[in-house]
Amino acid sequence: MDLQTITYVIVGLSFALYLGIAFWARAGSTGEFYVAGGGVHPVANGMATAADWMSAASFISMAGLIANMGYGGSVFLMGWTGGYVLLAMLLAPYLRKFGKFTVPQFIGDRYYSNTARTVAVICLLVASITYVIGQMTGVGVAFSRFLGVSAEVGIYVGMGIVFMYAVFGGMKGITYTQIAQYVVLIFAYTIPAIFISLNLTGNPLPQLGLGSDMLANGQPMLATLDKVVTDLGFSTYTTTPAGSYLNTFFYTISLMIGTAGLPHVIIRFFTVPTVKDARSSAGWALVFIAILYTTAPAVGAMARYNLHATVNTNVVTGGDLFAPEAQLPNEQKPAWMGRWETTGLLTFEDKNGDGRIQYYNDKSKDEAFLAKAEAAGWKGSEMTVNADIMVLANPEIALLPNWVIALVAAGGLAAALSTAAGLLLAISSAVSHDLIKGVFNPNISEKNELLAGKISMAGAIVLAGYLGLNPPGFAAGTVALAFGIAASSLFPVIMMGIFSKTMNSTGAIVGMLTGLVVTLFYVFAHKGILFIKGTEYVELVGGTNGFFGITPEAFGTVGAICNFAIAYLVSKVTAPPPEHIQHLVENVRTPRGSGMATGH
Repeated sequence: MDLQTITYVIVGLSFALYLGIAFWARAGSTGEFYVAGGGVHPVANGMATAADWMSAASFISMAGLIANMGYGGSVFLMGWTGGYVLLAMLLAPYLRKFGKFTVPQFIGDRYYSNTARTVAVICLLVASITYVIGQMTGVGVAFSRFLGVSAEVGIYVGMGIVFMYAVFGGMKGITYTQIAQYVVLIFAYTIPAIFISLNLTGNPLPQLGLGSDMLANGQPMLATLDKVVTDLGFSTYTTTPAGSYLNTFFYTISLMIGTAGLPHVIIRFFTVPTVKDARSSAGWALVFIAILYTTAPAVGAMARYNLHATVNTNVVTGGDLFAPEAQLPNEQKPAWMGRWETTGLLTFEDKNGDGRIQYYNDKSKDEAFLAKAEAAGWKGSEMTVNADIMVLANPEIALLPNWVIALVAAGGLAAALSTAAGLLLAISSAVSHDLIKGVFNPNISEKNELLAGKISMAGAIVLAGYLGLNPPGFAAGTVALAFGIAASSLFPVIMMGIFSKTMNSTGAIVGMLTGLVVTLFYVFAHKGILFIKGTEYVELVGGTNGFFGITPEAFGTVGAICNFAIAYLVSKVTAPPPEHIQHLVENVRTPRGSGMATGH
């Protein structure tokens, strides 16, 4: 059976499974729609949380970023997994004890203000909509490559699948669908990694294979990769940070507190019966996430090695990488390159007309290396590889069986769709439960609220699809930006709401707005205001990364600091919270019971 047919069969079966589960677990009440009835077992919730969390960014992009950045890519591993530790220790059990459906509802009740609730909804919508753009784009990439349709058609199909199990199933349908999606994506991620680790090192565990000796030369895997990339003008794979050390630190913190503040993740801990179960499910989520996250460094390193070895045969033998016969002739390039060229994510340009592919760092600052490349007749790197293809193309690069390649396609789609569904539910509940019921129509019936939730979900899917089809100019960094927004706007106010009896509504509102505005200003000021100057960037903050070398992706930490500081100062010069709210905060932190926390 050919690759295309196998891919259609495996992806089709996975979609049938998701839709069957959604039909079986469809929601019949608002409690089931928003929090799956609050009765999900912590192990099942941990698995669903892992699928909700491990988005297209984790499955498709993270190993690609590690492959490109090497050691610098560790910010994603440390930031995202560290965020779950924060979530398990500092947020999940207390929010579960509070007994509400959504993050804005907690903020509105804790800060005794519909204005605070509305501002929280705005922050939630900005973060979630920004994040969902990347998921829909990932769906389009996976469909366009593996199912032979355009990215646009892929996004339409993805919208239809999510609509069928999210609108009718709500959180109940999404939860059990995400359990199935976790199983699909984790097998799709680990099975190719095991194959490749065996091929390169003889070790079936990729985590151990990364530190093992290579079969080809008997040398350590990472030492071999370091030599290859430095010989080709790239930075050392194992020691180069992501920018300055300050930026690396801020980037990691932004990802950590952004993880802890993302509403579609937090809402998962409202679905378990007790406070103990909320803490337990966070622990199980870490276990399930760790399976992929400990595999990712090996996937990234081995994909990088295999890519160089495909283009330059002397990578394997240890011979002269500049020898003309070592470079791959264009007419002999493997079929997988041609397939990815059609997507535009891999390109080749024969700059020196020799008919062979030179893949190296032509922007290296090492003048001796550049002189050597010029002496060899190289006129610039001739291949451009988008980091997003590294995981999806890895089985093809390693010449693995067709069924493994098809399984990876199903896994990539499962990762993108599971997170998209969680984000869309967070958006839907913010509109229907927090705005319509919480602010505009408190007396709405449960039936009409459920209908409003489904209509909001459908509208959110249409908006997500539109943004996936027409991504804004800053979409390249949407995932990191979403974490920065959550870190700077929602995380501080949730933390202060749990641990500070004196934080009042005015401080919380001003703090949220400050964090959101400061972060968005820096992002747009750094990237440039295209709407004003056409194709020219307008730098507003002293040039690229003008604030102590901090990149926009890392600026969420600065936004969070501003949020905490402004909220504290404002609360000190305004009226303290009512006494019953201060008792409520004490009650939330009492480590027993679950459900509605009250100050009376």
